[in-house]
Amino acid sequence: MPITANNPNRKSWLEVPTDSDFPIQNIPFGVFLTKDDVITIGTRIGDNAIDLGALQQLNYFDGIDLTDDMFMQDTLNDFISDGKKTWRLVRNRIAELFDAENPDLRDNQNHRDIIVFKIEEVEMQLPVLIGDYTDFYSSKEHATNVGKMFRDPENALLPNWLHIPVGYHGRSSSIVPSGIPVHRPMGQTLPNGETTPVFGPSRLIDFELETAFITTDANVMGENIPVHEAEDYIFGMVLLNDWSARDIQKWEYVPLGPFLAKNFASSISPWIVTMDALEPFRVKGPKQDPTPLPYLQQKGKNAFDIHLEVSIEPENGQETIVSKSNFKYMYWSMSQQLAHHTSNGCRVNSGDMMGSGTISGPTPDSFGSMLELTWGGKNPIKMKDGTERKFINDGDSVRMKGYCQNSDVRIGFGEVCSKLLPPFTRK
Repeated sequence: MPITANNPNRKSWLEVPTDSDFPIQNIPFGVFLTKDDVITIGTRIGDNAIDLGALQQLNYFDGIDLTDDMFMQDTLNDFISDGKKTWRLVRNRIAELFDAENPDLRDNQNHRDIIVFKIEEVEMQLPVLIGDYTDFYSSKEHATNVGKMFRDPENALLPNWLHIPVGYHGRSSSIVPSGIPVHRPMGQTLPNGETTPVFGPSRLIDFELETAFITTDANVMGENIPVHEAEDYIFGMVLLNDWSARDIQKWEYVPLGPFLAKNFASSISPWIVTMDALEPFRVKGPKQDPTPLPYLQQKGKNAFDIHLEVSIEPENGQETIVSKSNFKYMYWSMSQQLAHHTSNGCRVNSGDMMGSGTISGPTPDSFGSMLELTWGGKNPIKMKDGTERKFINDGDSVRMKGYCQNSDVRIGFGEVCSKLLPPFTRK
């Protein structure tokens, strides 16, 4: 079935700013609270939020096999469970309805008043009920940098890293949408030169520049997903700031890896950009040497050219861009991650989220964490207001943006932005 929604010549009757992340060729999916306090599933074109629940009630999805309340729910999980054919049919239909040449909705003011909201009139929610969350560690540059800092610089990568997409299981209960502030966590740390740990606020709060993909129901327990089929089970992608407490992490991560240093907060952008929308931006990923085992071997273009940017904005200061990177640098692809994840028969469900791991590029300005950008705090970053940052201060907002662009179209993710607050205090 063709992806007619991607037609680069299509224009919408809704106004779309020139540099918008959300032209009619994007049509991402999300969940929002309307000004009437109704939670609905929706999409976005330009600076307009579109109520898909209202669109369905008014029979604009006639001919597509959907349950009666498909878009009148507070999560996308059921829609995602319906699979790739349904996603494409719905996205193609939305593109037709909002095409500048189609009068059906354009010329029906009563329906437009019910369906279309200004983006500032809605409150974005977490788009899916995330049952399970896995975080990978798939940037060779990031893993090498961390290995140089904490282990042997001559053998920065552990022996397994070039053979498997390394990952761990995170905590889905503390994943929040953009705009929700995050508290500095308390935890155990071991001060330099000491032999006894102390308990208190983390002093080394960091961001991690990541993306994440959202899955549909992929398999039954015991079944593995072949790498060449894996993308059929990926609904779309979001931006992810996987907050980290580096001092807590240093003390706790041996022998079982990340725990409290990672599970206090992970922030995601609220609009899920579909794999169909990203199709025009495929590129070849890095050369993999040694060649992976057969179950991980891929051909063709398995990476995506997604420009990524991180900035820090002090509470009363000016925003400073601290990193510019790109998703195409990822050593292990999303398909390889999902194929490996299910290679032992692990079940993957609708709404599960898989983090890419920190995305670092080959140059110092493309590193995806403060740990790397300041090299463990040795090289502080100068902010526009004259202050310096080794890690994130209370009151700082961390903003991540991502977009793809070619000569025809720009497809973006919007942003994930969260403010760091002091430790939570019980009243």
